[in-house]
Amino acid sequence: MKKQAMALAFLSLLALAACGKKEAAESTAQAAAPAAAETAQPAATTTAAADPALKAGEDVFKKTCVMCHQTGAAGAPMVGDKADWDARLAQGKDTLYKHAVEGFTGAKGAMPARGGNSALSDADVKAAVDFMLSKTS
Repeated sequence: MKKQAMALAFLSLLALAACGKKEAAESTAQAAAPAAAETAQPAATTTAAADPALKAGEDVFKKTCVMCHQTGAAGAPMVGDKADWDARLAQGKDTLYKHAVEGFTGAKGAMPARGGNSALSDADVKAAVDFMLSKTS
């Protein structure tokens, strides 16, 4: 089942990269949600409801990022997996932001620019990164 979830997430990522439309992001996020729920990680104590910036990041995460960062598709660091994020965070938060905004291909996988959603602003992408980091402490 995990391989099916990863395949679904990867295909969804490709669809997003091809069109970058909000509607595609929402429909593929809904399709990936059941599979993502199976591999969900426990949340950290920081809540998005307590911080408006984290709430904005959570919204972006749910619409665009969840497909890969909840399943690990394309080598994405999974939300809640401290080891995955610590290795990346060691490069500095500015590097994380840069890779999320501009895209990146490395030994562990690929990150499409803006998560494949060209409609996202730099601030949206950074808020999503901050939200994911808040869940990995």
